[in-house]
Amino acid sequence: MKYVYLIRSLKFHNQTYVGLTSDVRKRLAAHNAGQSTHTAKYKPWELVTYLGFSRQERAAEFEKYLKSASGRAFAAKRLW
Repeated sequence: MKYVYLIRSLKFHNQTYVGLTSDVRKRLAAHNAGQSTHTAKYKPWELVTYLGFSRQERAAEFEKYLKSASGRAFAAKRLW
């Protein structure tokens, strides 16, 4: 399974991040440990939601969509 996950900074509430992983707990721990250069300065993070996909390709497509303008609008209305 591949998961598309959405996290939000606990310090900077307007900071959000969308990612793709096969282990959500491990990836969230990595974000909170500062192991990602894109998210380290906004830690700590909380998991908002995640969606599971059986196919890597579909998960990657959905992650890419959520990072687009229309995907951000969809996420703001339905997922955050």
